[in-house]
Amino acid sequence: MRRGLWFLTGAGAGVYAMVRARRLKEAVTIDGMRDRWEAVTLGARLLREDVAQAQADKETELRERYGLAPHGLPELTAPAEQRELKGTD
Repeated sequence: MRRGLWFLTGAGAGVYAMVRARRLKEAVTIDGMRDRWEAVTLGARLLREDVAQAQADKETELRERYGLAPHGLPELTAPAEQRELKGTD
């Protein structure tokens, strides 16, 4: 029983090592490196898009909170109620 357990343990470790070696061999080929580079660039593009979307959402939220114009130009004039009180328009 004990020898069988060690035999299975050694066989399992050998199979694991062979699989890892095959994956490493495939990863360092030209195609493997190209696949990894494409994955990195895809991840970077997705991150950039997520950051841009979050930035636009936050900017919209802040513009709504402070009552700024949605077109992106800062409002330098007072709201209409204040202009009417001062008599300017």
